[in-house]
Amino acid sequence: LGGQIIIPRSGSRGPPQEIPAFLTLYFAFHSFTNGALAVTSKLEPAVVMGLSVTIIIAMANVIISLIRNTIPMRIRIIVQLVVVAALVTLVSEVLKAFAYDVSVQLSVYIGLIITNCILMGRLEAFAMQNKPWPSFLDGIGNGVGYAMILVIVAFFRELFGSGSLLNYPIVEKLGLYDYGYLNNGLMLMTPAAFILIACIVWYQRVPENRCNSYAGKYHNECGFAVEFAYLH
Repeated sequence: LGGQIIIPRSGSRGPPQEIPAFLTLYFAFHSFTNGALAVTSKLEPAVVMGLSVTIIIAMANVIISLIRNTIPMRIRIIVQLVVVAALVTLVSEVLKAFAYDVSVQLSVYIGLIITNCILMGRLEAFAMQNKPWPSFLDGIGNGVGYAMILVIVAFFRELFGSGSLLNYPIVEKLGLYDYGYLNNGLMLMTPAAFILIACIVWYQRVPENRCNSYAGKYHNECGFAVEFAYLH
């Protein structure tokens, strides 16, 4: 989610500062790609993983926000980890009870949500400083953003790699195999996730670079800088 902030400048007429839209992706690349590589070969586990992360981030943000004034600063990270671990365990048990096949596909990656630096970053940077409702919205926004990337990557990997979507043989039903269509095995391999993530970053940065070029002109003419601030 992003918006424009117009900040008056006095004296300096240099180029405006940039806040890249996918800066979070760079900082969280390790934890993100763990999930992207493991759960995005199929759409179903990617959707479940995205929902799980969204629920855990939102609820953890609310809990930490509610008790933020009672947490000693020296052990705040430990408290955050305990809260996240409890929520991850709860989500894991719910998946085993109601979606066992998906929980088997996700394997240890549900448990590894606790190491997700996006989650821990939002607890430390936002929930510890804000009231429950804004913290809840922050968690929903970050979780949905994370889930969207997983779903996009999984959509293309399953469609072109297996010829199906949500295990429905869409390519076969369309009769494309009769015309010589072959599934792309690369999409089921590790490099495909990196390639698709790179394409998403490129797609995001193209309009951003155009806006930055416009912002430079606006700054030179009016003494204002247009900066893009992103909630992540």
